[in-house]
Amino acid sequence: MRVRVATTALGITAALLAVPACSTDTTGPTHQTSPSGTGRPTEAAQEPAVLSSAALESRLLDPRDLGSSYLPKPERPAQHDDVTVLGCPALSELGGDAATGGTLAFPHKVQADFTYGYSSSEISEELYSDSVKKLSDGVGRIFDAMVGCPAYQVVSGGTPVDVTSQKLPAPSVGGDERWSQLLTFIAGGRSTVVKQTAIRDGNLLLVLSGSPALVDRHLDKALAKATATS
Repeated sequence: MRVRVATTALGITAALLAVPACSTDTTGPTHQTSPSGTGRPTEAAQEPAVLSSAALESRLLDPRDLGSSYLPKPERPAQHDDVTVLGCPALSELGGDAATGGTLAFPHKVQADFTYGYSSSEISEELYSDSVKKLSDGVGRIFDAMVGCPAYQVVSGGTPVDVTSQKLPAPSVGGDERWSQLLTFIAGGRSTVVKQTAIRDGNLLLVLSGSPALVDRHLDKALAKATATS
């Protein structure tokens, strides 16, 4: 699994990598994800059909949901720099793609990025759909790699970035599995903090990343719209 943190949310440079960001929650109401892989959900016999990217698009937050102070952020060209992970062998073994994030490796996905007013605060929302088992196992794989790496360094295109992660209590919202993590990025003497929260509800995965206050402010609204059936 590769969870993307919006590069502008890091507030460093356009070439700065996005990094993986998942921590586990062992208090999910229905299913639990653990490093050993026990307790993970199995695919139900009558599992709902996977949502298409077009169907997911209508479930993303838009400026009308967020308010007039939020502006859509233009998409930046994809970066293809070589990536090296230092200080986290388990993550390094997953390869550069896993370390740099990009987007989750699921075929059905959409994304929206926003800036807040004239500040440097940003928020990024991603929605994915796949089978329950694939979504849950994907989160589990990256957690297994990161659980023992609270601090490591990533070098992308010659830019070294020190990364520390702190597991946060899972939010008290709906969904079958929930994760939340606080990431600190240090590059060029500048430190940036990003909160990332992921919620799996059936065969849909919501990932909200960005300034901690903005993530907290819009999480309930994002989940409600993403999981609405009408």
